[in-house]
Amino acid sequence: MQYRRFGKTNLRLSVFSLGTMRYLADVENAQQTIAKALALGINHLETARGYGKSEEYLGRAIKSGLLVSRSQFHITTKIPPTANADSMRRCIWESLERFNLDYLDCLGIHGLNTWEHLEWVQAKGGCMVAVQEAVADGRVRHVGFSTHGSLEVIQAAINTDFFDFVNLHYYYFFQRNAPAIQLAAQKDMGILIISPADKGGRLYTPPQTLKNLCQPYSPLELNYRFLLNDHRITTLSVGPANPDELIEPLQFANSDSELTPTEISAFQRLENYQKTILGTDKCSQCYACLPCPENINIPEVLRLRNLAVAYDMTEYGKYRYGMFENAGHWFPGMKANRCTECGDCLPRCPENLDIPTLLEDTHERLNGKAGRRLWG
Repeated sequence: MQYRRFGKTNLRLSVFSLGTMRYLADVENAQQTIAKALALGINHLETARGYGKSEEYLGRAIKSGLLVSRSQFHITTKIPPTANADSMRRCIWESLERFNLDYLDCLGIHGLNTWEHLEWVQAKGGCMVAVQEAVADGRVRHVGFSTHGSLEVIQAAINTDFFDFVNLHYYYFFQRNAPAIQLAAQKDMGILIISPADKGGRLYTPPQTLKNLCQPYSPLELNYRFLLNDHRITTLSVGPANPDELIEPLQFANSDSELTPTEISAFQRLENYQKTILGTDKCSQCYACLPCPENINIPEVLRLRNLAVAYDMTEYGKYRYGMFENAGHWFPGMKANRCTECGDCLPRCPENLDIPTLLEDTHERLNGKAGRRLWG
């Protein structure tokens, strides 16, 4: 296992962090998963107030002695932004009690996704008053935020200079947040990538087309290599449902060297193939089409279409597309069938895409069962 400095926190974290959203079948499964993670070298456990009984299960592991030396593991929990300090004070105390801890290594504002959330953070009587009190009296050592928000919101949050770290989405198949990665690195913030195996493309169950294009590597390995090769990034979240699901991702825990010519060739092959298959229908993700009068997240819809058409990543596309209209600010935007063909986006598209037609095609391909966040 490799370890990296988590920005200005100066914590040295394992390049894989144990995400605890999915290990909640029962307390025994949770403890077995934690024990396996520690045995494999993971020293950072990342959870949230909203992840069911995750904090409680971690607290039981600590109380049982499974997590022996406080200096040998680091815990991050996340609490949603609140409009007032009292709500945040209560949440911090409750989390510490569940953990059976005197202090948290890291506290993240969970889901700083909207401009309103950012206003709460910056308000004089808002949640950061309580957070700063907890830092001052030692109950919290470092403060950061997690986000599923727009690039603009993420950059604005980073520029408040309130935060020591950021948890965000960034993968080979989603590079929109590259400027936020660069900005966070410039400010010496720790960077955690959220769920690269799942949110990054459901790469643990890749379609055959994608597997063929990635040879001699697996799609999962290439995505991990894309991320671990970038030393601005500290750690990647892995969220196993049981101990066995740690084995495959942690095979790559030492794979942080420069990309090899063969790996670079595989990435180039993926890019060339997508260009060939999509032709003049390829959306380059410039975001110039927004805002949409019907609040359709056009770039994200067309990104999912790009992946489904080029790489046969249809199941991933259905999984993410089903979140529209069902996950609130965690995955905002209306489904593509809301398009009224008003034509507002057309003159703004530098590629002259027939956006209404592509939206209709995407809806036909990907509309299926409605999705929701696991702990929504």
